[in-house]
This record gives sequence, structure tokens and C-alpha cells, in this order.
Amino acid sequence: MISLPGFDDWLNRLLVEQAAKAGQSVEAYIAQAVAARLMGDVTRQNGDRVDLLDHLADGAVLLTEQPNGPQAVVGDPERLKALYATGLLDAPPDKVYDRIADMAAAALAAPGAAVSLVDRNRQFFVSMHGSPGESPEARETSIDRSLCQYAVASGQPLVIADARVDPVLKYNPAVTDGTVVSYLGIPLVNADQYAVGTLCVWDTTPRNWTSGHVTTLRDLAQLAADRIFDDR
Repeated sequence: MISLPGFDDWLNRLLVEQAAKAGQSVEAYIAQAVAARLMGDVTRQNGDRVDLLDHLADGAVLLTEQPNGPQAVVGDPERLKALYATGLLDAPPDKVYDRIADMAAAALAAPGAAVSLVDRNRQFFVSMHGSPGESPEARETSIDRSLCQYAVASGQPLVIADARVDPVLKYNPAVTDGTVVSYLGIPLVNADQYAVGTLCVWDTTPRNWTSGHVTTLRDLAQLAADRIFDDR
């Protein structure tokens, strides 16, 4: 059995078990964890994430995940390149995106709306209507709280009337803590058909989103996408 420095027998057994559940070798499981840490560290240091992704992709480190669930698409190296090429991750607030989020909230009578970008391990809010503040902590959340990742993964509008009864989303921490009950998200897609994020709205009560709601939000999402991709 593999043994890591500082790991006792129980931790080493757990490592082997979790790697097996992920359908990976222990080495691949560890490499993926290290790659995720590298991505986080490089992101915080404003380093060259695209160059790092190229090297990780060459070593097949980013291809070790099971093809199930949104992470297979969210973690795709080409999609991540498209995301980083926007230059908007960790960018300061922009009044144009603020206006789009405000219009989305007003048009759909929703208490929450956001222009969001979905990174490999986090979701960054370019703009958020109803945001608690503009601190770095307020403008991003971990990927496990993201509903937008599912819209990004499908490339299609995600329409959720009540996430509490959805077989997948009901376990999402943002749903279990009551932050999001109903959700509508439109992917922001570039010319190569890579979705980098969403324009989304949400409510703390169930909502029966109509086709009119979807059309309105799609039109506003196009405004956001035009600015994101035409400005690059």
C-alpha cells in the first residue's frame, strides 16, 4: 500500500479508497489534487494560468476525472483557456456588467442576479445584484455552491423552479442553506461554443419561470456575452 509522509495507516487506507471511488490510481488522484492546489496558488498570485494549463494538459493531469457530472466540462482545458482569455477573473467591478445584472433582476422581479464566471474550483461574480459587498470574499464562491456550473456544462439554459426537490441540486450547499430555491441561468458562450459563465437570476422561494422569462434573460445574456467576447 502506498504511504505518504505524515499519513498514518488510516489516512493511507482512506486515500486508496477514495482514489478507487473516483476511478483513478492513487498517483493520478494525488496528481489531480496537487494540480488543483497549483491552480489556486497561481490564480491568487496572478500568474500565467493558461501556461500552467498547457503543461497539465500535456501530462494528462486534467484528463483523469470521471466523465460524469459537470466537472468533466468545467475542467476542460480548452474551456478554461477561453475563460482566462476574457481577463475578467478577479477584475474590479464594471458598471456595464452591474447594469446588466440590475436589469436582469428588475426584468424578472428576482432578488438576486449575477454575471458569473465558472472557474475549475470556484465561481467568480463579475457583477452581482444584491451582493453583500465588493470584497474578494463576497465576489466568489467555491464550486460546490455553484448552480451555474450545470448551465455551463450543458451549454443550455438551466431552469429550476424549486431546487429543493431537484434530485441533484437539492444537495447543493447554496440550496440547503436557503440562499437559492429557484434559479434561471443562461450560459455565456464564445464563438467556439465554450461557455465561460452565466447570466443568472435566483429567488429564495419557488418560481415557475416562463418562456418569456427565459427569452428576456437570454437577450440580456447576449448583451453580456457581446461585451465579454467582443472586447477581447
